[in-house]
Amino acid sequence: MRAILVHELGSIDNGKLVEIPDPTPGPGQVLIEVHAAPVNYVDIVQITGKYQFKPKLPYTPGKGPAGIVRGLGDGVTRFVIGDRVIGMNEHSGFAQKIVVAQNDVYKLPDQLSFVDAGAMSLGFDTSWMALRERARIKPGDNVLVLGATGAVGNAAVQLAKAMGAKVVLGAVTSPDKFAAVKAAGADAMVDLSKANIREILREQVFAATDNHGADIIIDPIGGEIFDAAMRSIAWRGRVVILGFAAGGIPTLKVNYLMLKNCEVSGMQISDYRRRTPELMQQCFDEIFRFVVDGKIKAPPSQTMPLADYATAMHMIEQRQTSKRLVLLPQGA
Repeated sequence: MRAILVHELGSIDNGKLVEIPDPTPGPGQVLIEVHAAPVNYVDIVQITGKYQFKPKLPYTPGKGPAGIVRGLGDGVTRFVIGDRVIGMNEHSGFAQKIVVAQNDVYKLPDQLSFVDAGAMSLGFDTSWMALRERARIKPGDNVLVLGATGAVGNAAVQLAKAMGAKVVLGAVTSPDKFAAVKAAGADAMVDLSKANIREILREQVFAATDNHGADIIIDPIGGEIFDAAMRSIAWRGRVVILGFAAGGIPTLKVNYLMLKNCEVSGMQISDYRRRTPELMQQCFDEIFRFVVDGKIKAPPSQTMPLADYATAMHMIEQRQTSKRLVLLPQGA
């Protein structure tokens, strides 16, 4: 089979398209013929050696591929040959076939294409866990989504509305980016390009929420925006940290948590896959139910050949696209 193989971490361009033997499913594993493999920001972090979990070399990048079950290891009871599935593996998705533990494999609804499933993977399960498990969202909450144009941000906006949020605010770096965020379901914009963002962000949030503030803040970007967003938190609000796409890791004076009776928590989706497979199943069950019910949809995507993985990564790194980039290992 064809696969992208990386022998050394450090550069996006270190992967090569090669022919390697097909993998064989071991006990409890599912062999998936990959039809769509999304390219995620975390793939860039991993291939450049900056991710907290370093893969054993050589390795194949790629999380969350979608495809068809073509083989079953001993003890697999949840799937049959021919099932349409998505596999939430840590890597190895940029290939024509992959083996994934059955607890990390989820059946796709008929309404969801492989490309759309790939475009939703990692963004939607991460956002679901942040909203449902960490932030304990309830109907009527006001939700501020930072980085609303990204994969996680788009998913958080859609899911917050589907889960009954009262006002969903999408934070964008320029007003011309809000159209796509509004299309995802955001009720109001927070313009991060304004001067004196420390004061202006709070003013925008309070103006859109009748001076209530944000009950939930989803933050995948960090940096100075985190500091500004904290000033917009409502009493008993919940902030969930998902990453630091802006580059800076902020600090917090914890006396502020006392003053607002608020909480800040972090979330790393890989831990949930390892530690709480039952909760992850609930996560995908609800996501797919929302899809079937028409409450959420896959974000806009662009497909590319498997060989163009590095081009896709550079496009994401340099913010040259607002679409989800999805590789097609089997060809167009």
